Amino acid sequence: MKTITMTIAALTLVATSVLAQSEPMDTDANGTFSLEELMAAYPELSQDTFEAMDTNADGAVDAGELIVAQEGGLVKAAE
Repeated sequence: MKTITMTIAALTLVATSVLAQSEPMDTDANGTFSLEELMAAYPELSQDTFEAMDTNADGAVDAGELIVAQEGGLVKAAE
């Protein structure tokens, strides 16, 4: 039983890591991504990187800014 529990815990951890590399979700449906929304997909994202992505300095990253950031290597594109 202990082995099964440990296996399930390990698989959950791996699945969480894989999901963290997916595309960000616009959870509040406002058409842009907040720092928190992007950090759900990119846990290593820093405030400085977020600000670099936010090229129009409006406090959010839109789809176009995200694409430019992915193409520029600021964040990885979804696999």
